Amino acid sequence: MTNSSGFRLVGKITTLLGLMIIAPSAFADMVLNLRRGVTDISQTVYELHMLILWVCVVIAIVVFGVMIVSIVLHRRSRGAEAASFSHSTKAELIWTIIPVIILVWMAVPAAKTLVVMEDLRDSEMTIKITGYQWRWHYSYLGTEVDFFSTLARSSNIARQLRSGVDPFSVENYLLDVDKPLVVPVDTKIRLLITSSDVIHSWWMPSFAVKKDAIPGFINEVWFKANETGTFRGQCAELCGRGHGFMPIVVDVLSQQDYAAWIDAKDRGETVAMVDSTADTTAEAPAAARELSGEELYNISCGACHQANGQGLPPAFPGLVDSAVVDGPVAEHIDIVMNGRVGTAMVGFSTQLSDAELAAIISYERNAWGLNSGDTVQASDIAAAR
Repeated sequence: MTNSSGFRLVGKITTLLGLMIIAPSAFADMVLNLRRGVTDISQTVYELHMLILWVCVVIAIVVFGVMIVSIVLHRRSRGAEAASFSHSTKAELIWTIIPVIILVWMAVPAAKTLVVMEDLRDSEMTIKITGYQWRWHYSYLGTEVDFFSTLARSSNIARQLRSGVDPFSVENYLLDVDKPLVVPVDTKIRLLITSSDVIHSWWMPSFAVKKDAIPGFINEVWFKANETGTFRGQCAELCGRGHGFMPIVVDVLSQQDYAAWIDAKDRGETVAMVDSTADTTAEAPAAARELSGEELYNISCGACHQANGQGLPPAFPGLVDSAVVDGPVAEHIDIVMNGRVGTAMVGFSTQLSDAELAAIISYERNAWGLNSGDTVQASDIAAAR
């Protein structure tokens, strides 16, 4: 390590320590160890993690202890002379056999845990999860419950450049959604995980669940929550520019509350999930403001077609001077809602509301100097459905 790189490393460590002293509240939620979680599997994983951690600690103490003692007792200043032998068969057997025994001893409980994690038998309900750029789609198999889960509007507004909203003022910033996955407690739930575009990863630390969502493949995993409450995770696979904006929220309800929720959803009713600890008197200007067509475009379309409408040809054609935005409004609505077969363009009819679709299409027809004057209304989208 050069002097300059060494100084930089010391500077970074000093800065971190200084921040922890000056602003300890910023590091209040920092946890260095693995969390215990709320499932039997997560508890087992935590205990296995701690077991192997302490085995590694003991090995480190023994190895480094022997090294330090050897350095101190056999240093040149004490008149020590190097031995003349080239190797020791006994020593080589010892330091080969002992690590092998330790590894096999650790592998047995690890293998048992992996077998249990893959045992999907006796599942009591199944939910299909599909990853999109950048939202999750949940489908409760055997019911009519089917919905998209997207980054909460308060976080979505705060993350926008020059939004004027302080992200630190937003509760659960980038870790909240508009519609959480709702499941019952003490129920073995099987998840079928796939993707519609690129590789995502459904990661819920409190359940010890992390499974990739791969286009064209269906991966399986399960969990059984032992406690009610709200638990948060994220997409754990770099899936594009909006990767950091597709969190996962799971509400675990009692059996009675879940039965009431699923019954209401089957009837098509909206069920409000109320947080009894929330301050209902607090102002929430970020959540109250509707997103503009430009903001909605950047969230849903900007990654492929770019903020300037130039796209990334040939995979993602530009919208500027294209036949889509310059052509008939009805055709434009149809493409945005239903996508285009044989291309990467997916339909947004099930992902966005009528008002949001209308705002995006109106923006596309009047942005980047196009100024067509066309204004699409939510009623136009409803009629196209």
